[in-house]
Amino acid sequence: MCKYLFFEQFDSQQPIKEISNEDIDFILPDTDTDPISDSPVSIHNDLIWTERQMKVKQAFKHAWDGYVRDAWGNDEYHPISHRGSNLSRSGIGFTIVDSLDTLLLMELKDEYEYARNWVANSLDFSIDGEVNVFETTIRVLGGLLSAYHLSGNDMLYLAKAVDLGDRLLGAFSSPSGIPYASVNLATREGIVAHFNGGASSTSEATTLQLEFKYLSYISDNYVYWDKSQNIMLTVDNLKKYDGLVPIYLSPNDGKFWGGRITLGARGDSYYEYLLKQFIQTSYTEYFYRRMYDEAIKGVKTHLIDYSYPSGLLYIGELSGSGDDNLSPKMDHLVCFMGGSLALGATKGRKVYDIQDDMSDNDLEDLDIGKELTKTCVEMYLSTNTGLAPEIAYFSTSEDATTDIIIKPLDSHNLLRPETVESLFILWRLTGDVQYRHWGWKIFQAFEKYAKLDEGGYTSLDDVTIVPPERRDKMETFWLAETLKYFYLLFGPDDLIPLDKYVFNTEAHPFPIISPTSKDIQARIKKMPY
Repeated sequence: MCKYLFFEQFDSQQPIKEISNEDIDFILPDTDTDPISDSPVSIHNDLIWTERQMKVKQAFKHAWDGYVRDAWGNDEYHPISHRGSNLSRSGIGFTIVDSLDTLLLMELKDEYEYARNWVANSLDFSIDGEVNVFETTIRVLGGLLSAYHLSGNDMLYLAKAVDLGDRLLGAFSSPSGIPYASVNLATREGIVAHFNGGASSTSEATTLQLEFKYLSYISDNYVYWDKSQNIMLTVDNLKKYDGLVPIYLSPNDGKFWGGRITLGARGDSYYEYLLKQFIQTSYTEYFYRRMYDEAIKGVKTHLIDYSYPSGLLYIGELSGSGDDNLSPKMDHLVCFMGGSLALGATKGRKVYDIQDDMSDNDLEDLDIGKELTKTCVEMYLSTNTGLAPEIAYFSTSEDATTDIIIKPLDSHNLLRPETVESLFILWRLTGDVQYRHWGWKIFQAFEKYAKLDEGGYTSLDDVTIVPPERRDKMETFWLAETLKYFYLLFGPDDLIPLDKYVFNTEAHPFPIISPTSKDIQARIKKMPY
């Protein structure tokens, strides 16, 4: 039996920032609708947010119950056809392990014990099949590590994490030390990617470090730390474009492959983990802060532009074909950046506590984070369903009458978390209730169009059409990330405080490490500035 670490909740008295009404589309009303009684209530009433948090918990339970009934033990869930599927030959329970810490945070004790029992008796990593190193690290290893901490150091999770970590190390057997894209967990052999000359995605190779370092910290085995840190040392020595990097990295020679630059797919979490590695060791590894600052300067110089006619801030892409023409394309994945910029500017502290000490650069980063998040919210509110597309294009013509263009092949919605993540972070750091209000609007849209009466939620084919066609797939990150961030957005500030925790890219919270051990101090001292 594990020991639970649950958080005492209290009625937080957050000072509320005065809300600007310069844009009529974003004026915040003084009242909203109570989710229980449908009667008008003040949006500043703590009770309504507690009720809304419970609505999120109910949504998680609805999704979880469908998975348990139809797909228990499988990696993924198809709620319309009432079946499960696996990402490898026999599967390793991606959905279960990815959901462990959400179950703990929501205090779903019976469901948690059922999941823990599966981990204890059925989770077996000695499967003869190919798994993606990145996805397995952030979802399964990350889920085990977070569950270890939130359960009060349940050794079951540490043992499973060490077993998985040892098997994942096989991916680092390349000539350069850059991990192969996949690994066979049974044979512990790395598997070269089947495309782009065998190159791994840059974001995938550079988004293993939080997990491997925390595994070293709790297991006292620093091979994981060293292997993952060497990737960053290799990347630091490569030529970049004002801190920006191409989206492929070769395990064969440790060099970038191709030239395309984006903060969307295959690039996103590289930038996220630069900052979070600095946070993870209590802001002591300035090597990562330097890389982060260089990258953000590059973003400001080359990737930020504004749409017509409303001037929405977006982060575009560069083709890498030799010119510096910015494509006005932005993946929903980029929406993590609003919260990341706010974290970098504040180090997880409340703005109203530190604003007098913030530098001009910090204030600029915070403002960009706010404006980007506003754009991401508009990607939701501008569609017929109130849900965002996977990809949006922004109007660059002064004659344009609409800011956001959605192409048919980009109009799907996969239940992604990035906008809700940024809303959660900005609410926590600013105390501005508009972020909660926008989050509630988005949650209601998911409830209306993605929820299935018989259990589960599903991805959608086209957010511009009502009713949208449904895709018959519930991504694991709906339970691990999206609903968790909604729950935290509507909950009290002492539930996973941002000055005590760092989230991995799958929303698994790890405690910020105090780097007092000789092993960690020695490694920090060896790092270049």
